[in-house]
Amino acid sequence: MHTTVTLLADAPAQLLPARQLMAFTLASHIILVPFGVALPLITLVMHYRGLRHHDPVALLLARRWSAVMAVQFAVGVVTGTVLSFEFGLLWPGLMGTWGGVFGIGFGVEAWAFFLEAVLIAIYLYGWRRLKPGTHFLLGLPLPAAALLGAFGILAANSWMNTPQGFTLDAKGKPVDVHIWSAIFTPMFGPQYWHFVVAMLVTAGYAVAGVYAVGWLRGRRDRYHRLGFTVPFTLAAVFTPVQMLLGDSIARSVFHKQPVKFAATEMVWRTDTRVPEYIFGRLHPDGSISGGIKIPQLDSYLAGFTADTRVTGLTSVPASDRPTVAQATVAHWAFDLMVVLGSLLLLLALWYGWCRLRRRRLPRSPWFFRGAACAGVASVVAVECGWVTAEVGRQPWIVYRHMRIAEAVTATRSTSLWIMLGLVIVVYVFIFGSLLAVLLKMRTGWRLADARPAAGERREGPESGTPYGPRSPVPAGDPRPPGETGSAPAEGADGRS
Repeated sequence: MHTTVTLLADAPAQLLPARQLMAFTLASHIILVPFGVALPLITLVMHYRGLRHHDPVALLLARRWSAVMAVQFAVGVVTGTVLSFEFGLLWPGLMGTWGGVFGIGFGVEAWAFFLEAVLIAIYLYGWRRLKPGTHFLLGLPLPAAALLGAFGILAANSWMNTPQGFTLDAKGKPVDVHIWSAIFTPMFGPQYWHFVVAMLVTAGYAVAGVYAVGWLRGRRDRYHRLGFTVPFTLAAVFTPVQMLLGDSIARSVFHKQPVKFAATEMVWRTDTRVPEYIFGRLHPDGSISGGIKIPQLDSYLAGFTADTRVTGLTSVPASDRPTVAQATVAHWAFDLMVVLGSLLLLLALWYGWCRLRRRRLPRSPWFFRGAACAGVASVVAVECGWVTAEVGRQPWIVYRHMRIAEAVTATRSTSLWIMLGLVIVVYVFIFGSLLAVLLKMRTGWRLADARPAAGERREGPESGTPYGPRSPVPAGDPRPPGETGSAPAEGADGRS
């Protein structure tokens, strides 16, 4: 019988639905993570620009982005909480045995989460209520809180990839836990910085993409120019850095998790002068069909020389390595991530050339088409990176210490499939509601921006600058002065 079929037949019935449920909720949550981690920093950069140059347009953008930040954080609360419960409900073997070793990471993330929630509330409340300098200073801890949350999650995940900081007793239970060693594992540094920069790049391209679409539709005002330039510049600057960090983490995997590296690169037998395959499919006999073969390149990438020995999948028993199907999935995810990253690098170089050499934005509509797609491409690249990291580690939930089958819940598989269906329905509603709210906010902002162009008087909450006292509204009239008939009441533009 085929090895993959044999392994699946030996697995508990609960394993497949539990993995699908965890995969779906993680894949959904990770869409929001870049905005939770990096949008506070991007907003504060725009906020600083507005204060430094007395620029009401920059301050207006910062205030609107802070509203978006709060909305997505509220949705992230829901999806993140679901994940927290799933660790205990779906993988009791993991948490029951190893929670005392790596659980500190989740504790740090929880504290960071509550701190970020308080700071976002203060930052939102501070518009038009605090002095500009005081308000900005109170917002400065926001990026640090977001990075602290990422620190906790990445500490836990890197420990699962390279577990340390404990000893095993006679029964195989972890004892004598060293917290600092469990947090700062060999994979923590490469994973953490690769993740953080990926979040910044993704959020920057996603925010800029909104204004790139407006630019393509003829909105060439300073509002759209500034809304595009600031986040895109941040993303473009960090894109080459991310490529270097990606190479660094791949090299770390080569040294610390050689079988995972073999799965990612579809290396069947340990050898030197190993070729690199771009896409392709691995077969049970070790052959590879399709794809583009580049001789010796894999050895060069791993150790800068063709004589570098690359460990193959067959170096360990079949039960201790990913199946050929899992290796192919990890390989495709990795290659797609690299291809998308390379395209984003070319886009960043194009932008940098025009900005540094010609002192202007690129004029080609193809650049802005690429910029409009860059945010989606970045999110896809992040998803691919997660697939590569988790699928490539199979069958281990704790690398070389506990298999996924040993950690899974005893709940009936039928119940887990029903739960998966319910979660999908709920998540469709949640993300649909998020999209509806964001579109409603966008429509309100456009209506507000159109009023001065129509010659109407505007004295609402953001007239001129989002700081200073509010203009008085006549008693008994909920609309700002100058608005009559069916004009929207104050606050309908999403600014109050």
